[in-house]
Amino acid sequence: MKLRDLTTCLTRVTIAGSLDVDICALTASSRELAPGKLFAAIRGTTTDGHRFIGEAIAAGVAAILAESAPPANLPATITWLHVPDSRSAIAALASTMAGNPWRDLAMAGVTGTNGKTTTAFLLHHVMKSVWHRAGLLGTIVVDDGDTIEPARHTTPGSIELAGLLGRMRDHGCRGVAMEVSSHGIDQQRIAGIGFDACVFTNLTQDHLDYHGTLEAYYQAKADWFLALAAAPHGKKPVAVINLDDTYGAALAQALTHKMPLLRYGFGVHCEFRANNFHQTARGMEFELTAKGKSYLVRAPLIGRFNVYNLLAALAAASACGIRPRAAVAALATAPQVPGRMENVGNAGGTTVFVDYAHTPDALENACRTLRELNPRRLITVFGCGGDRDRGKRPLMGAAAARHSDACIITSDNPRSEDPLAIIREIEAGCTATNRLSIPDRAEAIVAAVQASLSGDIILIAGKGHEATQQFAEHSIDFDDRKHASKALRDRAQAISDQRCNP
Repeated sequence: MKLRDLTTCLTRVTIAGSLDVDICALTASSRELAPGKLFAAIRGTTTDGHRFIGEAIAAGVAAILAESAPPANLPATITWLHVPDSRSAIAALASTMAGNPWRDLAMAGVTGTNGKTTTAFLLHHVMKSVWHRAGLLGTIVVDDGDTIEPARHTTPGSIELAGLLGRMRDHGCRGVAMEVSSHGIDQQRIAGIGFDACVFTNLTQDHLDYHGTLEAYYQAKADWFLALAAAPHGKKPVAVINLDDTYGAALAQALTHKMPLLRYGFGVHCEFRANNFHQTARGMEFELTAKGKSYLVRAPLIGRFNVYNLLAALAAASACGIRPRAAVAALATAPQVPGRMENVGNAGGTTVFVDYAHTPDALENACRTLRELNPRRLITVFGCGGDRDRGKRPLMGAAAARHSDACIITSDNPRSEDPLAIIREIEAGCTATNRLSIPDRAEAIVAAVQASLSGDIILIAGKGHEATQQFAEHSIDFDDRKHASKALRDRAQAISDQRCNP
């Protein structure tokens, strides 16, 4: 694409050099420098891309995008784009180079502390059921309408994101359900993309290692909605907001008269409202009131928090043009979301669930949900990640202690921290009398299964779908579900052997 055509999307840019050059690709990585590319110098949290401009010039790139003016000795073969914000500028360029694929797609983004993955999965399932092809971008997988592959980031970088949306459009997708992280918003990864539905699930303590305060964390998410209200990019975005959440209610108030709202929850002021919720170990049902009509929603999920995820998916589907009746029908066959309150099996009357709950609020919700199934005992295995918000560690311990009959504290992803030091900080808030600390996560899972009795439920929380465990210098293959399944098989075999050899 000619640089002249590419830069039409930039409103604030000072150009030095020719615009009549061909750009074959965009990159923000010093490892991908090559002739014909445009290199974007981005100031990251640990590395400043401006340090690699010299390497980019030596590699013969066609153009450089930077937040600084060009040097006096800039080669005549290189065009320099001076912009106030490289992140938002490269996002706009990436979208333009991909042909702005979001314009041809019903775009639904989901942000919030908890529920993003499940809501996106449910909405994607509705879209596929109604439209046959739809894209999914999230923490677990990327579905481009043709292939499904593991995700590398909750919200991809702007260049990768534009390419993925282009693939989805080219593969015949009519809509996209994607998770939108606070990091992705703050780092302008979704700048310049129009959305039809913008979902806010909730906000609780998390990512304070990045944002600093809960208010800054909230503001990062609110900024996305406010930006779309001010510049909708030719779409008519609808804010889909959990009104039962304190921050959701504040956001709804802030957006009143700025953009259309679809509020959801159990309250009378919600446009998508749930009543008469019932659940068993196999699923749930509730009455939905929406747009003046009532529907019976049935889904193979458990937990009151999943009612909110279902409501969010239903409201977002409506904002994307899907009738509530069609969405309700699709949700009856919704898939189990990997690592989200996933039932991994039963042996000797003990049932094990694996859940991604890694915040105090999420862990409390998970424990409460399993308590409602009336287990003989609830045994909770959990830990906290290293190099992340330390303030939530005692809160996690307290949440588990309040709702569990036994707690086994173990390692999550220790990263560069000492696993024992993390465990000690969790123990400070865990007042459970029946408490055990086992740093080795595999041993902790086995210990929980071996100590269980018929009628017990075991919750293994924190890592969910993750298939690795991260340490300071390396990662190992580790999947809670596989370890739990093996422990259950061993338990079943031991019970069988005992019966055969009384």
